[in-house]
Amino acid sequence: MNVIISNLNADKFSNLDIDVIKSVSGEFTADEIVQMFSNFFFNRMFLDITAVQNYLDINNIKRLSVGLDVSKIILLLSHDSVVNSSSYISSLISMGIYNFAHDENELKYLYDNPNSYKDVAHLQVINEPVIPTNTFEGVDTSARVIGFKNFTNHAGATSLIYMLQKQLSKHYYTVSLEVNKRDFMFYNDKNMVSCSAKEVNNLLIKYKEANVILVDLNDLDSSFCHSFCDDVIYLMESSVLMINKLVMLDNHCFEKVANEKVLLNRSLLNQHDILQLENEANISFYSVLPPLDDRIDNSNVLFPFLEKLNLYRRV
Repeated sequence: MNVIISNLNADKFSNLDIDVIKSVSGEFTADEIVQMFSNFFFNRMFLDITAVQNYLDINNIKRLSVGLDVSKIILLLSHDSVVNSSSYISSLISMGIYNFAHDENELKYLYDNPNSYKDVAHLQVINEPVIPTNTFEGVDTSARVIGFKNFTNHAGATSLIYMLQKQLSKHYYTVSLEVNKRDFMFYNDKNMVSCSAKEVNNLLIKYKEANVILVDLNDLDSSFCHSFCDDVIYLMESSVLMINKLVMLDNHCFEKVANEKVLLNRSLLNQHDILQLENEANISFYSVLPPLDDRIDNSNVLFPFLEKLNLYRRV
């Protein structure tokens, strides 16, 4: 069974001789589309690109490629010059989106004869810059950049990134950067790189074709972190010692993260105690993770957190 997401070009889907299990019409953010269909079983998704809000920004298509199985997507392109540029098409191919069409005949053909990489490889311009998305000191990257910063001391950002790197690498091209420290070297993973703050710019360029870049932000200034990260996750431990130390240093510490994504990490608190801590700190936890063993597969425990980040794919 198949799904159709249409908008301005809905008429081009009307004559497709296919079984449709679900059809939606309108303009949606990439995150809304992922939320609707990441856990929905379908054979093929016929996606009108105009149904994706701000689709001219290739980063919004990248969000779809991270949250959905792109091998099942048949993308109906618009006639916009940006969408049909070699850079945009090349970026689609880099994401693994090989099936894109301009009319109903091409849609039906790709449904019966889906492309593989070799069918579209000639359209990929390897050395041409990607359409601008995230910009950080002149860097254009289509990767989803997620930063992790310890809010309380030793809240476990480094070990959490290592476990996320292992999990996400099963499905996505994932790279992790560690700023101003050298702990990553002990994990013996070539895609986990330690660097200085001055090197971040060059590494974002180097790994611009990654699907996901995880960054251990360490002591970087928060405003600086937000300048190149799509999301910043603040890690907090629930121990009385760490919280009291934090408050003693800064009475207004919780106010500074009131609108941020705060992850209660390595928590042994029950739900009642978590709610009580939220009330005391006047914050709402984005997610909660228990202590994890980095030697084992933590997929099931990490899934709810990854789902909130739209990086959820159960196989």
